[in-house]
Amino acid sequence: MGSLALDTEAVGSELYSALGLIESRKGVLQSPQVLSLLSSFLERAVQKNEKLLEATKRKEIITVFHGLRAPNLSIRQYIDRIFKYSNCSPSCFVLAHIYMDRFFQQPDVHLTSLNVHRLVITSVVVAAKFIDDAFFNNAYYAKVGGVSTVEMNRLELKFLFSLDFRLQVNVGTFERYCLELEKEATGGAYQIERSIQVCGLKGWPNKEEVNGQQPVMRRYSCGAV
Repeated sequence: MGSLALDTEAVGSELYSALGLIESRKGVLQSPQVLSLLSSFLERAVQKNEKLLEATKRKEIITVFHGLRAPNLSIRQYIDRIFKYSNCSPSCFVLAHIYMDRFFQQPDVHLTSLNVHRLVITSVVVAAKFIDDAFFNNAYYAKVGGVSTVEMNRLELKFLFSLDFRLQVNVGTFERYCLELEKEATGGAYQIERSIQVCGLKGWPNKEEVNGQQPVMRRYSCGAV
């Protein structure tokens, strides 16, 4: 892992363990709790934002992350798929949550069912490249996310510029977002005031199409390898 390594001796180690951020030594691939909590958080944010937009008749800015229609795959199914095939660390999903929150600091941009999927895959890819030691190229991530390689490159670049390349996250911020996600388990989650939409994704690759790829070892850079 890169600059944001988790210290298992730190005061937040119990929280990290509860979220499934500390890797198991049993060698069994299990779905960490952070996936379901992030999915629940995003689903509730999308519902809230879409109701607000409908009630206020507000127009939102259409971005490259917007699709014409929402895909059939739920947010939870999509996040599970990314985790299964990307082999990224569970911490990437917390970092992706932070990056998405920074992205929505832009005015009149909202999280909805038309952009949430593209934003999830893009933010996870950026997070994996920033903190994981090994990761795949964009052509592989594009297959996992159900978009073309050209589109994956374009989404990543736009996302980075929207964040002004502010990818560094200190431990205090990371732990705060972990606590916010943990509140999802009791239904008292932190609410994002901005909106995100799901995109229309292309056909999903099957297992054979994404298996057999080898992760690359390199520092963070955008675009395909």
